[in-house]
Amino acid sequence: MPYVSLIALDTENHVAALQRVYELTPSFWDLYGLLGAPEGQGERDLKAIEEEAGRYGMGILLPNEPGNSDAGAQLVGLIDFRLHWPEQGVCYVGMLMVAEPFQRQGIGTEAWLTLEPWLANEAKMHTVRLGVEQFNPDALKFFESIGFQLTGESQRVRSGKRLVRLLYLEKQLEADSNAS
Repeated sequence: MPYVSLIALDTENHVAALQRVYELTPSFWDLYGLLGAPEGQGERDLKAIEEEAGRYGMGILLPNEPGNSDAGAQLVGLIDFRLHWPEQGVCYVGMLMVAEPFQRQGIGTEAWLTLEPWLANEAKMHTVRLGVEQFNPDALKFFESIGFQLTGESQRVRSGKRLVRLLYLEKQLEADSNAS
């Protein structure tokens, strides 16, 4: 698996890089009837994350040259999540996106495996919940592959001018008794 790291994103430093990730993921926007990432979407999303208590936007970084920290890294994805929502001890993942040129290389899995222990041990979450748009079978397959299970719940939500059905998945977390 590739080596990835996570970094907290902010509007001061990461707007352009996040917008580029969005632009490199046209099939996501196509799900919502858009021809591509809306202009300024990265900035709007980062501002929304910063304004909401308990919400985090973690960038997924991939090193330019594995093993050479001087070569830097590039932002290739995003995990947007909220702690203690919709209830105490539950983390809701709003998005886990990897730019299309970097998909199917284990990057999303590695990013999740990096975040999950922090959620269980540091943030003290016992459950992670998320919704997958019903016409996104690749996302559904991905989340099931990392241990999420369909709950049987679904909800129609408005996305722009469209109504979409979200299928809900959950994963139970266990804190590591050896973690400090």
